[in-house]
Amino acid sequence: MNDGIRLNKYLALCGAGSRRKCDEIIQQGRVEINGSPCLNMGTRIGPADHVKLDGKRVSPSTPVVVAFHKPRGFVCTREDELGRETIYSLLPPKLRSLHHVGRLDRDSEGLLILTNDGDLSQRLMHPSKSVEKEYLVTSNQAIEPEHIEQFLKGVHTPEGRLKAKSIEKISSRRLSIILDHGVKRQIRLMFEALGYKVTKLLRVRIGSLWLGELETGRAAILNQTEIDLLEVPAKPAKPAAKPWRPAQKNR
Repeated sequence: MNDGIRLNKYLALCGAGSRRKCDEIIQQGRVEINGSPCLNMGTRIGPADHVKLDGKRVSPSTPVVVAFHKPRGFVCTREDELGRETIYSLLPPKLRSLHHVGRLDRDSEGLLILTNDGDLSQRLMHPSKSVEKEYLVTSNQAIEPEHIEQFLKGVHTPEGRLKAKSIEKISSRRLSIILDHGVKRQIRLMFEALGYKVTKLLRVRIGSLWLGELETGRAAILNQTEIDLLEVPAKPAKPAAKPWRPAQKNR
């Protein structure tokens, strides 16, 4: 019988995470269907079924995807054990249930995506998709030409050999850096390994979606055309040449 939605997809539509994460949730025995525990990932959910996760009734919500201009000084978490300010304190209440896709560290700023669409999160984060992310990076000192070449060939760091997909020199201390794979704090690690310190790091693009004119600390709900841009390779362009004017901002 193939009627209904496969359980992991149903949970992903409820905002529980990616389908892979939802498979783990099912295996952990955290899901009930019509009052009975369910460990079968192949179970299909129909309109008359009642699903609970950790004892609470869940149902698919309308997918929401938000672009957020993360300011410096905020961490990407709901609650911080060190008492630091989090990005969720800046969001309107109706958007605080969304999950952030990846993260920017406390001292970084720029474009961050939040959503309740677990499948989209998985696609944007999975290494096989090679989704481009572009950053404007300022160093504490002039960057040697040979080091720019080394960023492209690979830099040995405590996290292994890391490299950028492409680099454009903007000034003696500023670079535009594109990554399509990454580890936590990759750009900072690369700079530190070569004797530099990043003084400013701004993410300006994910896929073909630019940060554009979205103000610091503001969020904008994306329409389907804008959501699709996240998974489209970018054509050569400058943020200033392709300003993005979101249709809806939080106030």
